[in-house]
Amino acid sequence: MRFSIQREALLNPLQQVVGVVERRQTLPVLANLLVQVDQGRLTLTGTDLEVEMRASVPVENSENGSITIPARKIFDIVRALADGTRVDLKLNGDRVSVHAGRSRFTLATLPAEEFPTIDEIDLIDKVQLPEATLKELMERTAFAMANQDVRFYLNGMLLDLRDSGLRCVATDGHRLALAETRLDKKASAARQIIIPRKGVLELLGLFTSEEGDATVEFARNHLRVRRHEVVFTSKLIDGRFPDYEAVIPLGADKVLVLEREGLRSSLQRAAILSNEKYRGVRLEVSPGRLRIVAHNPEQEEAVEELEAETSVNELAIGFNVGYLLDALSAIGDEKVRIQLRDAQSSCLLQGAEHDHVRHVVMPLRL
Repeated sequence: MRFSIQREALLNPLQQVVGVVERRQTLPVLANLLVQVDQGRLTLTGTDLEVEMRASVPVENSENGSITIPARKIFDIVRALADGTRVDLKLNGDRVSVHAGRSRFTLATLPAEEFPTIDEIDLIDKVQLPEATLKELMERTAFAMANQDVRFYLNGMLLDLRDSGLRCVATDGHRLALAETRLDKKASAARQIIIPRKGVLELLGLFTSEEGDATVEFARNHLRVRRHEVVFTSKLIDGRFPDYEAVIPLGADKVLVLEREGLRSSLQRAAILSNEKYRGVRLEVSPGRLRIVAHNPEQEEAVEELEAETSVNELAIGFNVGYLLDALSAIGDEKVRIQLRDAQSSCLLQGAEHDHVRHVVMPLRL
């Protein structure tokens, strides 16, 4: 096996696949990338047995073959080379030699047969949508995923495929984020799958600002996303996601409309003097005004006052300021609408002009 390629052309697929390779492995071969050359194309595959990333690129002076080589080492070598360098890689016995300009490297290998790959998946449905749209849906919800929660089904993101739309939903039990889009082509049936946290983060790192479509393939135990020369495959979390629609507050008739950036800045300043453990702030609403108050055990206090479009009279409610700031960062509108019911109920945040992104934050007792 051998091939020749420009340094930049090799670095791009390496960056896309190396992220899934864990630094600590149960199997030595999982620290390697599967390198396959077939009819003038190089395919690189990385996996941690949960998530698999595969990227392809054309190469020159190639000879078919396959082997696995240390992922981090080859990535660091290529990244450290000068721009424009031509990289020649050749398999000699059980070693791979890499020539680049006046540099020469010899790497250990493991047989390609030992590398675990996800081949065919039991495809049950697929949808196509602009990559930028899928990226936006996931970016506006991923922050609300739980991290190492005992309720394992919360440590990921729900993809809720409906008749004519796709929803991304994440919750950690204290807040919930939902973003949805319409699809040009209806799905064959309603489906719900949960992508693990690592898969979500790898997908977000994969997306670019380029135009083009992504194909999302639903299988019984896997999700596969195809874009350009990259194929992402993830196992799914086997669990039942909570009934998230029951969490979205209905009848929250107390409405405030504020400038998003002004509210965000005020919350950031108030957060400086909030309790470091609970990070609580109190929102005090009166006609035409919102007052934000924060205290801490040192008896320090922060007070911020903002103009608000509201007729609500004398309502005070506490929230974790970090959850509010995360939600505001994920809303793209210049103005934000906050809907409240009472001091014991969760609040609903969304853009004043668009409702395709919604955030629910549970109240905090102060």
